[in-house]
Amino acid sequence: MRHFIVTLQFLAPFEAFGEAVPRHRAFLQEGYDQGFLLLSGPQNPKTGGIVVARAESLEALQDFFTGDPYKREGLATHAFTEFAPVKCQDFMKEWIG
Repeated sequence: MRHFIVTLQFLAPFEAFGEAVPRHRAFLQEGYDQGFLLLSGPQNPKTGGIVVARAESLEALQDFFTGDPYKREGLATHAFTEFAPVKCQDFMKEWIG
């Protein structure tokens, strides 16, 4: 597996996201259920968000995020940064592989 930081950049004030927020969180839950998202949340201040993810390839992760309501509704863009974890807490070793 390859590891990524996904950075979301909001294109509108977060207060305008309304019902897109629960749809986005349900979408992310699919990634958690499939085992390739580790954590996610908004930046502070809420100008974007951060997701720590893993996938077989950059293309597979990008394909997944095409289903994000924030992307589909023009509320955010996504940037993908691959990294190679070399150290982690013991409880994460299985997830990192």
